[in-house]
Amino acid sequence: MAAKTAVRTVYRLSSVAPTPEAMLDALDAELLDSHGAQVHTPTRLEVPAVYLTCGMEHTEAPWCEPMSRTTGIAVTEGVRRTAAVLLLAVDGTVYAIGCDQGYRLIPDRLKDKRFGLSFAIRQMDPNLIRGAVSKSLGQARTDISLVPGGAPAPLLGIRDHSRIVRSLGGYLDNLPLTRSRYARGKAVSAQGGSGLRVALGIEPEDLLADLRTIAQICRDDTPHEELEFVDHVVPVSDFATLGILDRALDDRLGQPADGQISISVPGEHQAAHAEATTYFTQINSREAYESEDFCLDYVLSRARVAPSGQRLKVLREGTVTLAGDRWKRATDTLAVTRAVNWLETGIPIGSRRFFLMEGEWYEAGSAYVEECAATVAALFSPSPSVVLPPWHASESENSYNKKVADDRPGWWCLDTKNVTNPLQRRDQVEICDLLLPDGTLVLVKRASGSGPLSHLFSQARVAVELLQESAEVRAQFVEKVAWLSGGKRILPEDFAPKRIVLAMLLKNRETLGPESIFCFSQITIAQTAKALAARGVAVEVIGIPESHGEGPSPAP
Repeated sequence: MAAKTAVRTVYRLSSVAPTPEAMLDALDAELLDSHGAQVHTPTRLEVPAVYLTCGMEHTEAPWCEPMSRTTGIAVTEGVRRTAAVLLLAVDGTVYAIGCDQGYRLIPDRLKDKRFGLSFAIRQMDPNLIRGAVSKSLGQARTDISLVPGGAPAPLLGIRDHSRIVRSLGGYLDNLPLTRSRYARGKAVSAQGGSGLRVALGIEPEDLLADLRTIAQICRDDTPHEELEFVDHVVPVSDFATLGILDRALDDRLGQPADGQISISVPGEHQAAHAEATTYFTQINSREAYESEDFCLDYVLSRARVAPSGQRLKVLREGTVTLAGDRWKRATDTLAVTRAVNWLETGIPIGSRRFFLMEGEWYEAGSAYVEECAATVAALFSPSPSVVLPPWHASESENSYNKKVADDRPGWWCLDTKNVTNPLQRRDQVEICDLLLPDGTLVLVKRASGSGPLSHLFSQARVAVELLQESAEVRAQFVEKVAWLSGGKRILPEDFAPKRIVLAMLLKNRETLGPESIFCFSQITIAQTAKALAARGVAVEVIGIPESHGEGPSPAP
């Protein structure tokens, strides 16, 4: 049976009018001519469309000549690459679909940079993320995380108010696309960044239906709660602030290089950067500067000689072309980017800090409060997995924990059952207060201020890290539990926790919720939760009700 779908990368071109003439005019005519592109007008789609095809041909593979000089053996092998791109307008929006090398024919300036990512955070299963590309503000660093089998988003370490996610890959939820109808229970994967790489219908009616479904999801659906943090860090949009930042950077570009401007590879072109052997940089000049890597000194020198007020402009207009073969730039172009997209720098405005990243300005800390609040809110489940009994004011913590464990089969009280601190032999470390049958650690605390809670959060991190990293602590803890059970082996020898419950009784709080956590504690608990999630440990916060009746009977 003929295939119903094909994996393609689709881009949304937000600044192109939905007519064949506008679509064609938006492309780089010189680039198309250099490849001998042929223009076709498809009618089967019954929407405005332009279809371009071309062959990217070498008479000789680029490795032949240098290898013949190395080995003394002359070998000639040809290379042929093809390219195609389909531009079509669906309901007034223009999309571009590249085949083989066709993505090189779509100028970066036309692409909606968040299209694929916007779809991913709304439709991707947050527990089956296969990979992510992110960048940290002010660090000129790109982090690439790969988990081929899929993992919960927190394990990738990308939930951070100062980190900008550029791409997410993973498995999709139940998705009404053509591929889902024929997948027969198989997981459907996608990669979302600037473009969206996903299986799309081949027949015209299927392709159009898929594009409409994708558009509807991006327009109407809300992001997954576990992935909405991706949308928290957005570029600065205030025109007055952007003007101040641009003028400040223009002034900096006029000064001698002092290390404040650094290099950062554009996220979408990591693969091209790894493959490229030659860079052609053209800034305010008819000639391109050729180098083996991106040359920051050259870029800054070209900006420096531009008139004041024009320096940033020439970098935004200047281009960097990545090529696989220095002798065949026209036919072996891997990517063409704006020169400014390779620069990172920071500019303060009073007490506020801003960073330039891939040509856009971001404010450091702008999403900090929102991110902390979202992280804390996610720790409270509408249906808590653990419900603890009321805690009377006259009960000590140890008495309360013993009572809870005694009343519940399979629960163990580990309060004061400490292990030796491997960093300081004279010290003891308490791993948890209660241990559940499934290996969940429960830490219990009664507090009237943020101090005791800070100790609770620190204890959670220390307990998890020691159990994960110290064989000695693991062995001691497993033996403690076995001793409590009368010699029965409860935990495996290589036990490591997967879940931890923080149980709190806050004085003068009728119920425990995100808004009732002390302000200082909201920050520390958010940091704790993210640190533990990055280690694969889920965190849940539950409240303990306060008993106002008579206290427990004295022990006999």
